[in-house]
Amino acid sequence: MSTYSIKDLEQLSGIKAHTLRIWEQRYNILAPKRTDTNIRTYDDQDLKLVLNISLLKDHGYKISEIAKLSVEELYREVIKFSTSQLTYPDQIHALTIAMIDLDEERFEKIISTNTVQFGFENTMNNIVYPFMSRIGMLWVTGSVGPAQEHFITNLIRQKIIAAIDGQLGRRKPDSKKYLLFLPEGELHEISLLFANYIIRARQNQVIYLGQSLPFDELVLAYTIHKPDYLVTAITSAPANHEVQPYVDRLAKNFPDAHLLLTGYQIVGQDITLPEKATVINQMEDLIRVAES
Repeated sequence: MSTYSIKDLEQLSGIKAHTLRIWEQRYNILAPKRTDTNIRTYDDQDLKLVLNISLLKDHGYKISEIAKLSVEELYREVIKFSTSQLTYPDQIHALTIAMIDLDEERFEKIISTNTVQFGFENTMNNIVYPFMSRIGMLWVTGSVGPAQEHFITNLIRQKIIAAIDGQLGRRKPDSKKYLLFLPEGELHEISLLFANYIIRARQNQVIYLGQSLPFDELVLAYTIHKPDYLVTAITSAPANHEVQPYVDRLAKNFPDAHLLLTGYQIVGQDITLPEKATVINQMEDLIRVAES
């Protein structure tokens, strides 16, 4: 079972920590444990409760009404909303609960229903990718347990690979060549896989080298393929203080390629970008590049 701080609950639910404290004091909704230094801690059940309360609140329920419900009654109210009625933030909450409960059936229902309604790319852009961004920091810091992380990332990974396999593979006449890789030690592959899908969907060429690629092997692949773009995501490796030297090394060794950089260690960080480098803050940024 994972342990969350009140800031973790705020990040995952969108409900301010101040509001959570008021609910705790006024309505006795939450009963957090406390550390020896009197810091609140929460478990998976607390997170699920907050996510379900957030969903009901967003659909017009008053917190004073919600506080009167038992856990069973609250759950019955939540399941009244069919998957098709839920907004994107609600779907992200539902995906978070599926991760906490290791519930593959619920995951499949969320993804398949939205894929039928909106298409795979929109489902990824509006639900899965924001979900991953929301919990990405918790993965890095260990607030989300390894079993939960492996469970949900492997399911998402399977969906993306299946979608890539279903692409026709045609290239436009002026297609560009993209080489996709993760630095040595980096294993968080989902964003790179989705980038693979997006670039191929715009009829460009992709050389996909995947996880944990030694730099010498990157040099070899670059020499063979001479790509227009190098695409990578840095989430946990290299470590924070090594990211800038790594980016500088990429620019020095591959001066003719344009670097497309993303990941927790890149986005929003104080990275000095080389001249031919772009930070991909959102997948829409990559889409604009792939379509240009």
